[in-house]
This record gives sequence, C-alpha cells and structure tokens, in this order.
Amino acid sequence: MPIKPILDVIKNSLDKQFTIEFPEDNEEKADNYKGLHRLDLDTCISCAACQRICPNQTIEMVEVPSKGNRKMPQINWERCLFCALCEEVCPVHCLILTKDTQYEVYDRRDLLKRPEELR
Repeated sequence: MPIKPILDVIKNSLDKQFTIEFPEDNEEKADNYKGLHRLDLDTCISCAACQRICPNQTIEMVEVPSKGNRKMPQINWERCLFCALCEEVCPVHCLILTKDTQYEVYDRRDLLKRPEELR
C-alpha cells in the first residue's frame, strides 16, 4: 500500500531529534594537553631553535616585515605532531602550545600559519 510509507514519514518527522548540536563549551582539557601554537612576536629572538628541534620539519623561519624583516617561525599545522619540543627548546618561552583545538579549515593551505597569525 502506498499510504503506509507516507504515514511512516509523518510519524518519524514528529519524533524527537536523534542528533545533538556541537557543544559551545568544550570539555576541560588535562594539564599536559597540547593544542595550537601561540607566538609572542615581541619576545621572539629569531634563534631558530624551534626549527632545528622539530622532528617533522613543521617550522620554517620566514621574514616578518612588521618586525624589521626579522625571521620568525611559520608553522604548518598539517604536519605538526604537537609534541611540544619547540615549546621546550625556546629560550625566551615566546612559542607555547595552548589548549585550543579549533583549527578546522576548508582549505588545507589555511593550515600554514605565518608568525602574525600565531597570536
């Protein structure tokens, strides 16, 4: 009978929703959780220690025009292991890994972050 499928659709459309919205508040992260990088441009001394220690060659030193063409770290989150070796080796602690995990992008080129974008 063609009426039964129509009745099923009507019945199911009136039922409670099965999906839930993505929560605005994320779960509390552990103290040792490592997320996205943050760079303090004023503190960075352009030593390139972070670039040398990175096991995946994720970090590349690039010139920053606003800082007198000093070279500062550019990070490719697509390749990053979030191992925090760059954070540990930084002598002035200008490069840190936060607990932020919001790095969804539509274009993989947006995963390459210039020093100015790491604030």
